[in-house]
Amino acid sequence: MRKEYRVAGLPEPISHYTDAVQAGGLLFVSGCVPVDGDGQLVGGEDVVAQVRQVFTNIAAVLAAAGLAFGDVVKVTVYLLDIDDRSAINAVRQEVFGDARPASTLIEVSRLAVPGARVEIDAVAHLGEE
Repeated sequence: MRKEYRVAGLPEPISHYTDAVQAGGLLFVSGCVPVDGDGQLVGGEDVVAQVRQVFTNIAAVLAAAGLAFGDVVKVTVYLLDIDDRSAINAVRQEVFGDARPASTLIEVSRLAVPGARVEIDAVAHLGEE
């Protein structure tokens, strides 16, 4: 079974994709950037404020599927500056608590939304195996 999610309160995707796709017992959350429901950048140059908005957006997608951060099994974090990793780690710990998803961190030259310093995608498990 395959199910696509478009989440109320998130901006319209900027190209041909959806907020998440459920398939094979997993929820694949598209890359989220630090924008509000109108697609406006949140946080300015502050990567911590930006990552908080990214996690707010991811939380909305997870909730639409009846999930939470404890269900996330994998994240990929894209940063403009790899040195921002230490700044965002505290936010990651707040969001995930005791859960520790598998993670990949990649430094990129730019992101699709001008001014964005971070983008994160996620994979969550939908239930017991």
